[in-house]
Parts: sequence; C-alpha cells; structure tokens
Amino acid sequence: MPYLFNTRDDQREMLTAMGATSIDELFAMIPDELRLQRSLALPPAMGELELTQYLGQLAGRNMHAQDSVCFLGAGSYDHFIPAAVDMLASRGEFYTSYTPYQPEVSQGNLQAMFEYQTLICQLTGMDVSNASLYEGGSSVAEAALMCMTVTRRLGKIAVLDSVHPHYRQILQTYLENLDTTLETITCPEGTATAEAIARQLDDQTACLIVQNPNFFGCVEDLRPLADAV
Repeated sequence: MPYLFNTRDDQREMLTAMGATSIDELFAMIPDELRLQRSLALPPAMGELELTQYLGQLAGRNMHAQDSVCFLGAGSYDHFIPAAVDMLASRGEFYTSYTPYQPEVSQGNLQAMFEYQTLICQLTGMDVSNASLYEGGSSVAEAALMCMTVTRRLGKIAVLDSVHPHYRQILQTYLENLDTTLETITCPEGTATAEAIARQLDDQTACLIVQNPNFFGCVEDLRPLADAV
C-alpha cells in the first residue's frame, strides 16, 4: 500500500502550478447552497495494520470468481497463473536482452516463444504454431485473412455478434480497404443456431468467426455450427 504525501508545501506547490491561491478557489464555480458546509463525518484515523485488516474485511464481503462458477463474459473469466511462472519470468535469461548474435532482441522472449510453440504443437498435434500475434483482436483478423487466402473467397467474412466487439472492430479495420463484406450474425438467445448460420453463408463466405466462451459468457455448441459451415 503506497503512502502518498500531501503536505502543506505540496498543496501550496500544486495550487501555484494551477494559478490558484487556495483549495476553496478550486470549487468557486459550485453554488454555495450545493456545497457541504461542515466537515465530513469520517471515522477516527487508523494505523497501517488496522487499515489493512479493515480493507481485507470489506474485500471479504465481495463474491469473486473463486467462490462460484463465473459466466460474466466480456473477458472476465477465471485465471490461474502457476507459481512457476513468476519464478521463471524473474530469471535473468528471460528478462535480459543479452544474446551473442542478435542484441536488439530479447533472448528471454525468444526462449519463451520457443517453449510456447513447442507446447502448443504438443497439445494440438499441429506441425507448427504461430507466436507472432499480441492479442485476440489481431489474431482474429489475421485468421480471417488466412482463410480468405486459403479458400480464395474474398467476398465475405461472417462473424457472430457474440464475438467481443473490440475484436470485431479490429477485424473491420483490417477489411476497410478490401472488397470484403463483414457480415454480423445476431444471437438473440446468447448463442448461435445452425439454422441462422446456414441462412447467412454462401459460396463467397471465407469463414465464420465464433468465440467460445463468447462475449456474453455463454458456451457455444460448436459441432452443429461446424456442420452448418
């Protein structure tokens, strides 16, 4: 818990920087009848230990993802970071940029990407794994472009409206100067149906983009969607 200084000298320096002579002057535009004319009814001051314990008690009243099953959506999912991650990430060979052949690239990043790609290939059974993308939105857009190249269908990309809106915005930006239409399929019940998808697809559709679990926190049944595609 950081301690933030707010001495009278600090206050005087900040007021001088703002061109004000007093703190009250900062609130002069607020009518007097709307301003509190008494001191705040605050409890007595606490020491650091007491305050830490009190805030812990308040936080304990919150429900969090570890207490129950979480379907909040919008990227709010259960996250678990193994203790080994912090230990490995703190090692010098991971966070320093020293390497004998390419000093402008972090050797630790190269090692981490190699380990990541190796594990992904082992998990998925694929021969190669890409590790050059930074976040979900760019990955979605690059995957769509790849599908257009492989299928040679440049007319349309279909995406469910249950995909994160930021991802869809990034995809739209990628397609802005291409003769490709981004068609959004609505999911009124929170998940997609094979019938709704089948009505939107044609021989110019390069791919259908689905997020699972989706933005609404729902789990998609991918098998019928894949069969419809």
